[in-house]
Amino acid sequence: MSDVVAKLDDWGLPAWITVMVLGFVIFWPVGLAVLAYLIWSGRMGCGTKRRFGRWGREMRARCKGDHREDSFSSSGNAAFDEYRQETIRRLEDEEREFRDFLERLRLAKDRAEFDEFMKERKSRPTPPPQDGNRNGNGPENFGGAVPQTG
Repeated sequence: MSDVVAKLDDWGLPAWITVMVLGFVIFWPVGLAVLAYLIWSGRMGCGTKRRFGRWGREMRARCKGDHREDSFSSSGNAAFDEYRQETIRRLEDEEREFRDFLERLRLAKDRAEFDEFMKERKSRPTPPPQDGNRNGNGPENFGGAVPQTG
């Protein structure tokens, strides 16, 4: 049993989650037992001392830093590192410009839809006035006078 646990730890959290889901599919108490074991052993928690082998090391390496040029290790080639930093900066600028473009596009679409609504509303004929409200509680149903509440 400990060999299976060690192997699953080497494969990482995705392997444990797969085993848990399969446990639920096959027989729900097995999935529940695996989930309880994952929580009890600290394998599901963030910030636990338990590490998940190669997979955990890779994920921690990817998640550290803010993915700016300073979080990338040097390739040993200064020209390439400079090119990479410039490319990343350019891509981030393009992404920001594209997000701004999408926002302007959404606003223009909303404005056009609202203008179309207002145009249709103005072109609609006004309904003729009715005698009284639809529910029959208009002032004309009370002899022309609005009842006073006091």
